[in-house]
Amino acid sequence: MTRLLRYTARTILLLFTGLIFIFALLSGAEQQGGGFMGVVRNSPNALPWLLLLGLVYMVWKWELIGGIMIIVCGVAAVFFFNLLEQGWLLFLIIGLTPIALGGMLITAHFLDKKSKNYKNKEDQTY
Repeated sequence: MTRLLRYTARTILLLFTGLIFIFALLSGAEQQGGGFMGVVRNSPNALPWLLLLGLVYMVWKWELIGGIMIIVCGVAAVFFFNLLEQGWLLFLIIGLTPIALGGMLITAHFLDKKSKNYKNKEDQTY
């Protein structure tokens, strides 16, 4: 169960972050002149999502710290993009997805820690 929770959260987080990053990179390129140079000029819009991609890497290394940071980024996105006033669908997709996935990662960390402690207690002989 822990492994399923962990890999599901990691996979969805990687897909979510990658898609949002690509959308942010390409969405304003038309107003910047289009083509490759439009994408290059629009690249600062994608920098916050590049940070989130870095946090996804952190999740693979340090699950607890990464999960906490993902939740913090989700809460920051809600306030930074003013998602509560933008509409409930945008709030669900951009705000609650990282918060829920970060919670899944933290839960997986503590379930894994609990199962290891339980196995260690079973191995002790009295």
